[in-house]
This record gives sequence, structure tokens and C-alpha cells, in this order.
Amino acid sequence: MYYLCSPLDNKNITVMGVTRLKRKDRRNKAVANNRQTVIKQMTSVPVIRKVDVEELKKQA
Repeated sequence: MYYLCSPLDNKNITVMGVTRLKRKDRRNKAVANNRQTVIKQMTSVPVIRKVDVEELKKQA
């Protein structure tokens, strides 16, 4: 996407490339998703199994 300026404009207009913005958007989303997965992994609680103590005593 290009922006055209009329020759009567004496202003120097610089526009950031659209491809860079798309790449930056993808990178920002990837960083956010990675952060969310790390937080989910750190806060996850392992499943606690119910252990029958009497059964273990009988086997020992």
C-alpha cells in the first residue's frame, strides 16, 4: 500500500511499511500467547491421587 502526495505538498511525510506492521503484530501476538502458556503451566496443579494407607501397610 503506497500513499501518494501531491507535488504541491512541501511536507516530508514518512509512512511505516505495512509489512513491518503486520510482522510486528504477529510477533506481539506470539509473545502474548507464549506468556499465557507459561503462566498456565506455572499455575497448573498436578492431579493428587488418593492413596490407601492401609493397603500400603498390608503390602509392606
